Amino acid sequence: MKENELKPTLGIWSALALIIGTIIGSGVFFKPASVLGEVGSANMALAAWAAGGILTIAAGLTIAEIGTQLPYTGGLYIYMSHIYGKVWGFLAGWMQIIIYGPAIIASLSLYLAVLMVHFFGLGDQWQIPIAIIAAVGVMFLNMLNKRYGASAQIITTVCKLVPIAAIIVFGLIQGDEAALGQVLTQATSTTTGSFGVAILATLYAYDGWILLSNMAGELKNPQKLLPRAMTIGLLVVMFCYIMINLAIYKMLPADTIIAEGEKAAPFVATMLFGDIGGKLLNIAIIISILGCLNGKIMTFPRIVYAMAKENDLPFSKQLAYVHPKANTPIVSIGIIMLFSIIMMLFFDADYLSVICIFVIYLFYVFAFIGVFIMRKRNKGVKLSYRVPLYPFTPIVAILGSVYIIWSQVAADLVGVAISIGIVLIGLPLYWLIHRKD
Repeated sequence: MKENELKPTLGIWSALALIIGTIIGSGVFFKPASVLGEVGSANMALAAWAAGGILTIAAGLTIAEIGTQLPYTGGLYIYMSHIYGKVWGFLAGWMQIIIYGPAIIASLSLYLAVLMVHFFGLGDQWQIPIAIIAAVGVMFLNMLNKRYGASAQIITTVCKLVPIAAIIVFGLIQGDEAALGQVLTQATSTTTGSFGVAILATLYAYDGWILLSNMAGELKNPQKLLPRAMTIGLLVVMFCYIMINLAIYKMLPADTIIAEGEKAAPFVATMLFGDIGGKLLNIAIIISILGCLNGKIMTFPRIVYAMAKENDLPFSKQLAYVHPKANTPIVSIGIIMLFSIIMMLFFDADYLSVICIFVIYLFYVFAFIGVFIMRKRNKGVKLSYRVPLYPFTPIVAILGSVYIIWSQVAADLVGVAISIGIVLIGLPLYWLIHRKD
């Protein structure tokens, strides 16, 4: 294999850590109150978390069938290019490196900074500097060697599951509230699309499931590892999310959860384990976000690298550079980090966490439809993996995604229009790059 290509070195544990570790970040701790506030009752909030999980599992299993047929670095960019042509592939890649990837990294960094500022008793003016320092530190870790990033992912994934398990077990045992049936005394939901917006909020917590496909070319046996890691990882995450929300509802009345907002989970930890427990949970959340951030910074630059390998970006030769000893695309990593820092400086974390989910689901719909197209193209070909319960599973993924898109359009038409406009700016860039073709 050529020295300037990424090598397949990742096994099942690294794959599982990437799936679980890049999904479980800040959302499971910060989103319970916002989800509850949208729907007005604990039952509907749990339904939203379950619906988000089912949609994510359906999506992951559907994408896994495409990924096993196209086991190359680049994920959605590769899939869209193969199924719909180079222009659609370029827009999918452009959207991820300009909006989706940097927005996710920026929002995680800002959430992390909020926690660290409060934990160390610093002023709010330190939030953006801490966010940038944390992200840049993780960036350098991933530039050193892929093994360091993969090892950090495994360690942080194990560390984040311990406090989640503690809250679930002790919360369910010691809680005195009637977890099911709680209703807000003053419902905050006023729009018919609120259940969809609530699911959208859960999808920020579930986000990250597709990122393993960005590194499919670096898995030792992607045809087997990709669907296996996707299935096991998503089931683990969905179980954790539903159970931790159930534990929170068992410990706190619905109105108290809304009043505590993003501090609801730490408040529960303090109730269960005292002030020391609350501080330990804050440390655990910091580790959790760092692990999630590490997974994002490890995977998103692979899209830049894959596009550069196809000469789909300006300065493709430089962006496709892989350090010969570290075996990492250091220039692509630096570019993603630059875009992320710009977003940290100009946008707040909550806005970034919503808008990034909307834009990626626009392309997910086309990718899910792509399973039917590829089945028709490859009729009679034996596949190493087929999505379970076909065609029901991809149909669930498609319908759920369309519902999410519609809900966000109803909730924030201006933000949606801006996001779509930024994606479409990629078209003249594509024509400029390929004007000689």
